[in-house]
Amino acid sequence: METGLNILKLSIYLSLVLVGSCALTPKPLGMRPSSCDQYECPTFKLVDVGNGFEIRMYDSAVWISTDSISAPSMTQATKTGFQRLFNYIQGDNKSKLKMNMTAPVITEATPGKSVYTISLFIPKKNQQNPPQADGLHVKPLKPTYVVVRQFSGYVSDDVAVKEGIALQRSLVGTKWIAPILKGKAKSETYLVAVYDPPFQTTGRVNEIMVPFHM
Repeated sequence: METGLNILKLSIYLSLVLVGSCALTPKPLGMRPSSCDQYECPTFKLVDVGNGFEIRMYDSAVWISTDSISAPSMTQATKTGFQRLFNYIQGDNKSKLKMNMTAPVITEATPGKSVYTISLFIPKKNQQNPPQADGLHVKPLKPTYVVVRQFSGYVSDDVAVKEGIALQRSLVGTKWIAPILKGKAKSETYLVAVYDPPFQTTGRVNEIMVPFHM
């Protein structure tokens, strides 16, 4: 997950992120997204659980990422990027290979910038030889630490900012703040992971994620 996964959540019909906010319902940390029972998700080891955050060590994995997308909002960029990634797994690639859907869809954002990268986890059975596609990039990512905050509801730009601030505040006074801030000095990017399709109105799980190095 180099440089914030380089990118550091699903529906076959619609984009996974809707414009507009929704009331947030607190979720217990460590809640397994229901989509991970239907779709393959990246694996990780839980390293630590704090007051409002988790520290995970994600295993090495291969992702497929869009080119940078300029858009007036994160939600609009995610819609555009997801459609391209969905077409990719449906066979719109140079090998004409169809692949299974996975979760989550991850949007990489940088505060103050209207440029985004959208990424999707490639199924494990396809990771040894993932197909190439114009406008998309295969990203093999090494194991990395990630600090995560889970939240519910639908994701909007305002909600993502609110949850990102809450994540930062939850880390104050912990042993994790120093390595995380060291990484943020090099890059302000953060990741927004959406696991559920828009028609799922209850039990939704989203995550704000910030990769870092020890």
